[in-house]
Amino acid sequence: MSHNNKSLWAAAGILLLVVLIFIGCPAKKPAIDVGDAAARVYVPPGSYDEFYAFMSGGFSGQVNVMGLPSGRMFKIIPVFSVYPENGYGYYEETKALLNTSYGNLPWDDSHHPQLSQTNGVYDGRWLFINANNTPRVARIDLKKFETVEILEIPHSAGNHASSYITENSEYIVGGTRFSVPIPQADVPISSYKENFNGTLSFVSIDQQTGKMNLAFQILVPGYNYDLASGGKGPSHGWVFFTSYNTEEAHTLLEVTASRNDKDFIAAVNWKRAEECLAQGAGREKDAEYNHNYKDPETRIASSEVKNSVTILDPDKCEGVMYFLPTPKSPHGVDVDPTGEYIAAGGKLATVIPVHSFSNMMRAIENKEFEGEIAGIPVLKYEATVAGEVQNPGLGPLHTEFDGKGYAYTSAFISSEIVKWELGTWEVVDRIPVYYSIGHLLIPGGNTRQPDGKYVVALNKIAKDRYIPTGPELCQSAQLIDIDGDRMRLLLDFPLIGEPHYAQAIRTDVLMPNVSRMHDLQTNKHPHLIREAEEAKVVRDGNEVRVYMTAVRSHFTPDNIEGIQVGDKVYFHVTNIEQEWDIPHGFAIIGDKNPNILIMPGETKTIIWEPQKPGVYPFYCTDFCSALHQEMQGYIRVSPRGSDVPLKYGTGDRMVTAQ
Repeated sequence: MSHNNKSLWAAAGILLLVVLIFIGCPAKKPAIDVGDAAARVYVPPGSYDEFYAFMSGGFSGQVNVMGLPSGRMFKIIPVFSVYPENGYGYYEETKALLNTSYGNLPWDDSHHPQLSQTNGVYDGRWLFINANNTPRVARIDLKKFETVEILEIPHSAGNHASSYITENSEYIVGGTRFSVPIPQADVPISSYKENFNGTLSFVSIDQQTGKMNLAFQILVPGYNYDLASGGKGPSHGWVFFTSYNTEEAHTLLEVTASRNDKDFIAAVNWKRAEECLAQGAGREKDAEYNHNYKDPETRIASSEVKNSVTILDPDKCEGVMYFLPTPKSPHGVDVDPTGEYIAAGGKLATVIPVHSFSNMMRAIENKEFEGEIAGIPVLKYEATVAGEVQNPGLGPLHTEFDGKGYAYTSAFISSEIVKWELGTWEVVDRIPVYYSIGHLLIPGGNTRQPDGKYVVALNKIAKDRYIPTGPELCQSAQLIDIDGDRMRLLLDFPLIGEPHYAQAIRTDVLMPNVSRMHDLQTNKHPHLIREAEEAKVVRDGNEVRVYMTAVRSHFTPDNIEGIQVGDKVYFHVTNIEQEWDIPHGFAIIGDKNPNILIMPGETKTIIWEPQKPGVYPFYCTDFCSALHQEMQGYIRVSPRGSDVPLKYGTGDRMVTAQ
């Protein structure tokens, strides 16, 4: 073994030892004024939380909606994974949302929610989030808290640097965590440096409808692109991505991708990219990917398969991209509220480097370059850096800002949040968190107007924070007061899935726009009926369509006969209630998609294929009234070829289907 390899393994061993020490030996817990802390987080009956917090569900593939300061969970928004509670991904109107070029996928891994912005401030219109495993981005309508669009990202793998947003929601961006051959090809893995590349994807947002479009991709060297942040104010028009593995290693990355003293922040001038594309600098490249969209009137999702994307090569567009050397294996990159400072979180760095946008622009103007990679100039570190935060904790990852001149950085290995001052770069406070914090959240902390009242630690380990639940434990969040000079722990609360990233918006901004029900009169579902008198059953060969209403406390029809083994029975169920918080459910024995939850004014569809003769009950699964238990019905199934006529009805009147 060479001397260099021995040194690398020794360094890796020391780092692992440090990690184990900090995970296995919890820091001393800070004293908490229990009574005061409880009062600060208590939301009395009839009152509301100050903030909606949108937490990534990580490996659950969903988004969790929490309240701050209470830490209460209000809703899980299904996005990239099927969800049994309300039937998302099971019932017909949503199945197409999970279509990809690899088929219909029932699960993925979601990391980074991003709220739409206007003038650098959350506007409460939409929430975007990424899927990592099969690269996609999704849009959630915050009027109805539901996923309405999912766009697949081609030429990508591990869509991690996503779905970060620009100041006026012009674009959300995505970067490849794993570089791959582009286009995909059967090549030796050992040919990584010759054959692998990454892409930085720019997805445009229609400002009226929110509809997404893959506008262009920038082809970049085969590094790992980790996180991103949009510019603000003077830096608006730029997006900053972290990258690591500038060694372009392909095995044992914990050693082989940590050799270089500095990796890069990739600074991309998307306005310059638009100019070059308008001048014809882009090239079309074959790419098969799905664009899935729920029609706002019919509320039925459909898929469009697209076959090409516009590629921009940096060497064909001078000024579109620069590399800023940054120590070491950076994870987070975060722009402060003024748009001047760009803080990086080097996982293995001993400092937090803070670049200056104005310094960067001067360095570009003066051509203070130390080289070029694939047509991308590399700026000199000394020319762009504004300062370095010393003693930032071990394993700094992610920084957010309070709008009062201070920044807060998570330190994974030393399990703490470190508060430091912009301009002086001095650490002014630190607080231990339990344990192994990844990201953190300040409401509005990545905008031009943060609400600097709380910081939330999103921790990976919760071994002694809650009652044990076997080997598989929940993960943990902690609410910390930052309203004064010193940080103060207020509350622990558990999370579903792995919390990666979160954003929070003021309740008084978002709540007035939230819909309470679907308007039955504007429902344009093709199988809608608005009144019980319109209920019917129709046969077309072996397909039978049941047009059914649900209202407190009965289905119409609630008796059906003449179904045969081998039929495909479509239940189109409309909840004709027009009152808030009166959902109805529908389930029938033997159905492979066992339950749908139907909100007032909504139509949903499930397909039932009976396997043997008999009489099968169906019922409402949501406790909707005092007579909920009576909300049920029966469907009679006869052998194939039976002469039992198709009939349906409610009460003592049965109608023979036409």
